[in-house]
Amino acid sequence: MKVLKPVYFALDFSSGREALDFLTLHHLEGVPVKVGMELFYKEGAPFIAELKRRNHAVFLDLKLHDIPETVRRAMKNLAGLGVDIVTIHASGGSHMIEAARKGLSEGADGKTPLLFAVTVLTSMDERAMSREWKVEESTKDMVLHYSLLAAEHGADGVVCSVHEASLVKKESGLLTLTPGIRLPGGPVHDQKRTATPVKAAMEGSDAIVVGRPIRNSGEPEDTYQTIKGEFLHGKKSVDS
Repeated sequence: MKVLKPVYFALDFSSGREALDFLTLHHLEGVPVKVGMELFYKEGAPFIAELKRRNHAVFLDLKLHDIPETVRRAMKNLAGLGVDIVTIHASGGSHMIEAARKGLSEGADGKTPLLFAVTVLTSMDERAMSREWKVEESTKDMVLHYSLLAAEHGADGVVCSVHEASLVKKESGLLTLTPGIRLPGGPVHDQKRTATPVKAAMEGSDAIVVGRPIRNSGEPEDTYQTIKGEFLHGKKSVDS
């Protein structure tokens, strides 16, 4: 059975040193983390190795989107880093999703990373989709379409907003990883489709990704534990 860590802390820092110092200063050693483009493009594989040495589960969120063969080769290299999760854009299509899966299998040294497909970014809403993509379907319809495509072609899960998580799980059976998490009353910044940890649990999210509410907190460790507790408590409430 494929299981995710409950809360991934997004390391949205300008350098690896800054990220590692933050984790140490605020007693966040060993928490699951998300590494995105900003940090990986600057620090590369050695930074991932250092996180693994410090016992962090790593969600490598690079959102690959290219021709299938390029994605296959890239995933073959990424699989060797020992990360737990990697991402692609589902909009890359069926052949690209299959190529990503193949590359991970070819490059894995032991445990194969989970493949997650990004559906519709949580910074997008229906108005933006209609105006900029010329897509008239609802956000939920597009997320479900991409989720079913991902499920059919080898993905383990999808990245979607909390608001689509229950529908995705019901229709595709995939794991759901949800960003856009904010504490009640907190600022939403550039996110359009946000939700609280409790709401995420109620909607069936398997795991959540949290960045700024922890990073900008006066007490990051306490905030992380509060978010984790609310999410897990919410899941227990749903299960019972």
